[in-house]
Amino acid sequence: MRFVSREATVHAVNGVSFTLARGEVLGILGESGSGKSVTLRALMRLLPPGKTRLSGHVEIAGHDIMAMDGDSLARLRGPTVAMIFQEPMTALDPVFTIGQQIVETIVQHENVSRAEAARRALELLDLVQIPSAKRRFDAYPHQLSGGLRQRAMIAIALSCRPALLLADEPTTALDATVQIQVLLLLRTLQQELGMAMIFVTHDLGVAVEVSHKIAVMYAGRFVESGPVAEVVRRPRHPYTEGLMGSTVHDVPKGTRLNPIPGSPPNLAALPPGCSFAPRCPYVVHRCGESLPELREMEHRGPYPHSTRCIQPEKIGHRGTVTA
Repeated sequence: MRFVSREATVHAVNGVSFTLARGEVLGILGESGSGKSVTLRALMRLLPPGKTRLSGHVEIAGHDIMAMDGDSLARLRGPTVAMIFQEPMTALDPVFTIGQQIVETIVQHENVSRAEAARRALELLDLVQIPSAKRRFDAYPHQLSGGLRQRAMIAIALSCRPALLLADEPTTALDATVQIQVLLLLRTLQQELGMAMIFVTHDLGVAVEVSHKIAVMYAGRFVESGPVAEVVRRPRHPYTEGLMGSTVHDVPKGTRLNPIPGSPPNLAALPPGCSFAPRCPYVVHRCGESLPELREMEHRGPYPHSTRCIQPEKIGHRGTVTA
């Protein structure tokens, strides 16, 4: 997927491929600008058509997303695939109440009366654990706290019972206590409703809490993927190892963090080899020659563990690296 302008062509997402079964949760982890949110928006074709060039194949619940026209996509969004956006204050319409926005979503996609839609909207507000649901039904977005707005966004996303839920860093703007509450709520709802979910985050701790499998993204590519426990215990890409060394999640107080040096590459001028090579402590000459293929490692869990690194066996043993 590329963004094209007069100044440059930005290769935002490159060669990303995955499958997700009903009831599974895929966590996409990476720094800001790595292509995580763009990947989700591409799945729903929510990117500006004039400047976006999409290629490849996207299928959701048997629907060929790339072949659909605008009307077909509008009917698909909601009942088949829905999205929780990163900042609810900008995603919610400020001139309509929370109840009106949920009701409108239900009426738009299902053949029910507004009275029936209102009844279901109240049930949804209860489902996402919004206290005093009847009072919040008539509230405007600015009258709710950040945590309640995010719960209202979740209610709207769930209003048409989607098969696939896309969550774009839904807890980033929340304080720690509310973040945990929303994460637990999402995990519970996903399990109870049997939805597939793609959860985008830059927080390793969040990814571990909600995901069955994880994909680590760097410079628009998946550089490592596999079962959460296996990837966290035995990372097979230096970027994954770097992310784990940079987090405070599950680390004793006073432990010195090891941040990844340097900056992400310019997506308008990606290097010919591994994009992480300029920041990699294991780099050898071959890393800059050609892009490493995604190769499968040991298959110990329910999902294959793959990495885009030419020497994954060196990860964790910096002193043994040779050119």
